[in-house]
Amino acid sequence: MKILCTICARGKSKGLKNKNIKKINGLPLISHTINHAKKSKIFDEIVVSSDSKKILTIAKSLGVRPLKRPNSLSSDNAGKLDAIKHALKSIEKINGEKYDIIIDLDVTSPLRKISDVKNALNLFREKKASLVMSASVSRKNPYFNQVYQRRNSVKLVKIDKSNYKRRQDAPIIYDLNASIYVYKRNILIKSNTIYVNKSFLYLMPQNRSFDIDSKSDFDYVNFLMKKKHL
Repeated sequence: MKILCTICARGKSKGLKNKNIKKINGLPLISHTINHAKKSKIFDEIVVSSDSKKILTIAKSLGVRPLKRPNSLSSDNAGKLDAIKHALKSIEKINGEKYDIIIDLDVTSPLRKISDVKNALNLFREKKASLVMSASVSRKNPYFNQVYQRRNSVKLVKIDKSNYKRRQDAPIIYDLNASIYVYKRNILIKSNTIYVNKSFLYLMPQNRSFDIDSKSDFDYVNFLMKKKHL
């Protein structure tokens, strides 16, 4: 079975300017994810989709396929799934072959391990899944300590008849950590959502589940990477 890795990185970012090429632990942020993909040695092709010449130049220098993303898929309103689909269809046309499994690795999650990529693929195969997505156990729980304000009262987000008194008794809730998504080709092509039948969570610890979206996120992950010599 042919396996494609997609790495989607826009040139512009709202939360932190130029974050995808900003140096973290000595390398541009995107380089860490490219290296994870290359060192996993599970991919038949690795493609970096971007509207940025600088990002595409980095991709080419690291020996992976750069793919120019159209402006229509690079705006603030453009969805990630559409960018992945565009990368898949473009590379299939260029290479003249189809890919059975597509693994998308997010640039903003550099704390993943190479073993996480391999293990997510193993879970996908073991479960004969349509989709596997990475997640970690949430620190907050809508049945216990996530609330909203409604007029003059604070309300729990989720309420059921059990009326949980301890967080440990409430249903386990997970946070998608945006690190790894493993797709079956036809599911990716046909769906406009990740919430499909035969989808499973690949669990990662919280200390590898940071998604960089702000300067404080960036600084903290940079600190962790230097401390761990990643």
